[in-house]
Amino acid sequence: MELFLGALLSACLLSFVSADFQGDALIALKSSLRASADQLKDWNQNLVSPCTWTNVKCDPSNNKYVISVSLSSMNFSGTLSPKIGVLQTLSSLTLKGNGITGEIPKELGNLSSLTSLDLENNHLTGEIPSSLGNLKNLKFLTLSKNNLNGTIPQSISGLPQLISLSLDSNDLSGQVPDLFFNLPTYNFTGNNLNCGVNFPQPCVSNGNDSGSSHKPKVGIIVGIVGGLIILLLFGGLLFFLCKRRRKGNKGEVFEDVAGEVDQRIAFGQLTRFAWRELQLATDSFSESNVLGQGGFGKVYKGVLSDNTKVAVKRLIDFESPGGDAAFQREVEMIGVAVHRNLLRLIGFCTTPTERLLVYPFMPNLSVAYRLRELKPGEPVLDWPKRKTIALGAARGLEYLHEHCNPKIIHRDVKAANVLLDEDFEAVVGDFGLAKLVDVRQTNVTTQVRGTMGHIAPEYLSTGKSSERTDVFGYGIMLLELVTGQRAIDFSRLEDEDVLLLDYVKKLEREKKLYDIVDGNLNKNYNIEEVEVMIQVALLCTQASPEDRPPMSEVVRMLEGEGLAERWEEWQHVEVTRRREYERLQRRFDWGDDTVHNQVAIELSGGR
Repeated sequence: MELFLGALLSACLLSFVSADFQGDALIALKSSLRASADQLKDWNQNLVSPCTWTNVKCDPSNNKYVISVSLSSMNFSGTLSPKIGVLQTLSSLTLKGNGITGEIPKELGNLSSLTSLDLENNHLTGEIPSSLGNLKNLKFLTLSKNNLNGTIPQSISGLPQLISLSLDSNDLSGQVPDLFFNLPTYNFTGNNLNCGVNFPQPCVSNGNDSGSSHKPKVGIIVGIVGGLIILLLFGGLLFFLCKRRRKGNKGEVFEDVAGEVDQRIAFGQLTRFAWRELQLATDSFSESNVLGQGGFGKVYKGVLSDNTKVAVKRLIDFESPGGDAAFQREVEMIGVAVHRNLLRLIGFCTTPTERLLVYPFMPNLSVAYRLRELKPGEPVLDWPKRKTIALGAARGLEYLHEHCNPKIIHRDVKAANVLLDEDFEAVVGDFGLAKLVDVRQTNVTTQVRGTMGHIAPEYLSTGKSSERTDVFGYGIMLLELVTGQRAIDFSRLEDEDVLLLDYVKKLEREKKLYDIVDGNLNKNYNIEEVEVMIQVALLCTQASPEDRPPMSEVVRMLEGEGLAERWEEWQHVEVTRRREYERLQRRFDWGDDTVHNQVAIELSGGR
């Protein structure tokens, strides 16, 4: 299992972050800088975490938060996106040596952790924003060789940590605040600045030749740096010793009992929550906080001590001790599968009798809720949202199947397990939970887990799942999106179409597409787009798993590529099968017992 975990971590390691905003801000920066197609290729907007992106560094202690962005000499020609101002953990931003134009966004003043800002040698214009005076941790500010004008903001002179200021070769004017001449390093040359009236000062200083008045400050700085180095070495030694002790006593690292003192322990990239913290967050797992329940357990809405809203899944099938280490390894495997359309795992909790998983709270709940369980006054999902959900869910499953090694199989794809964030973006949830619950079992074929009506026929008959069983479930989910109906509905019993798949197939053969579509849409949809989604769904739900398309092909078909050819091929096969079935049915009506048995076998197969 350890070798298995190592392989997965090396092939599929993508750090998750507390929210999507970091990646979104950097994607906005990439776009505003007009990066070419060959630049920053791995800055992928479909991946939540930017911690593996080129020229981006994250906090090494938790690998969640961006602390450094360095994009020097890359020949950009665009502007600086103000959205970068949301990166409040950023300590270093370097964009020197580019062709960046426009003004310095005032939003940079929101970067409260920033210690170094280097925008040297660009084509920036306008005034230096006074909001930079909010950067109380800033030590190095370099704006040299630009086209900045106006005066130097007085607010900057009050920065308590500033030790280096370079504003040379601009078009600045006015008086240089006297406080700047106490800095160890400064440069104001190449401007229209007055470096002193009553007490003329040199406009440049390199620290060593800045006068004896600066030497004490340099000495202090050297002393502080030296002290920090000693502290870091001492801290590293302590960490090494503690790590060795933990290796020799692994059993104590994860031990947790109900009601213990609140304490969070980092496990890989996830957070291990104390049981007591989750008990308080969910009001003792109150029934009033239940968001839903299924084969894996109940899900509770919770609020952590920092006011973060979460969903806490309390797993069943863990009523006895054991399997703790294996469970935690499986949790970490799921934790490294990070994609915009996958529900990210925040953390977990284990006790001798409990297994709990902690996820972000999805404010718009699930697709199933939005289709069939709306409260009075809540709007139904419109057709554009349904299209977006279909494509987003497909991309999430494609990532699990084709971009993780080994692949992750969901085994319970349905509308209830596709969640919706605040923007109604599809977020596939519960992936890997079947594997988690089965982690203590040693038999090769695990028990069938899923929901009737969504389970592929080969999975029911053999108990063996594959990525193609997920494709089948996805196809049924598409039909739920189109029809708004459940996968199994006994109100259709009189028409012998209890299964949604049979119901849609029948109406599709009769070319009654308008009868298939959810009546709640009030005909506010594009019938050609509806037909595309139905065709993709029927291709995904073919009886033979080998005939179903992989999720990467499903994504392409939903995007308008390759569906016509695949559908024509399927139609030919279906017509042939249908004619053979009708031929056998006619013989059956004539009383041939052999044919009777053959038709019975045909009807008992997957439809």
